[in-house]
Amino acid sequence: MGIDFHSEENQSSYIGRTADETWRQAMRTIVDPQGKKVMDIGCGGGIYCKAWVEMGAESVIGADFSEVMLKAAWDNCHEDRRISFIRRAAHATGLPAGSTDIVFARALIHHLPELDPFFEEAYRLLAPGGICIIQDRTMMDVLMPASPSHFRGYFLEQFPQLLVKESRRRPEDGVVQQTMQKNGFVQISARGLWEVRRTYDQWVDLEADLLARTGRSILHELSDEELRQLVTRIGEKVSDQQIIEEQDHWTIWIGVKA
Repeated sequence: MGIDFHSEENQSSYIGRTADETWRQAMRTIVDPQGKKVMDIGCGGGIYCKAWVEMGAESVIGADFSEVMLKAAWDNCHEDRRISFIRRAAHATGLPAGSTDIVFARALIHHLPELDPFFEEAYRLLAPGGICIIQDRTMMDVLMPASPSHFRGYFLEQFPQLLVKESRRRPEDGVVQQTMQKNGFVQISARGLWEVRRTYDQWVDLEADLLARTGRSILHELSDEELRQLVTRIGEKVSDQQIIEEQDHWTIWIGVKA
């Protein structure tokens, strides 16, 4: 049973943390956001919308297809007038062509049935010289070994059937780059990123986060009992640490509108 992004039960799943400095530094090596207009497609709870304006973006528009996610994003970001939200599909934002400098999409494309419509829309939205930044996981990222800082590895060790789900939804690096090129992007490249997702002061905080399946759609494939078994296993690995730092490995794709 996959996550229902339209269910109010999951409204707070993609808020409650901030974008880490590891992510911010990675973005700064790609683009200087100072004074730029950013479009965050598939914005979820607006965590990265906040980060872009904190790094100097002039404005950020967050788009998501879920009204529930956008309610959470509004609650999370409404105090900053530089951030606004629209309910739109990833392939049809309805915004003017050439109206943004940066199109950003984190953990979005593995949910899309087709990549072409999204990249066509991303290219249309960008002004000439604008940058498209895609952050998602390939199977190489998914298969990174488990460790006391990379908990996702334990998900697959404990329940290898999750590999079937992952293999069906994770994009291939070559396919993403080819699709970007087909839709007009140039200077296309890809790089890896270890992003600190969150730091926990104590095990009980991480335990509660995992049991709530917060921000981890793959955990919605497990029953409540299976999830409790997994959390017990992770607790055996990390609960004795004073500070628990959770990291995820990602692929970042970059393309420029000529």
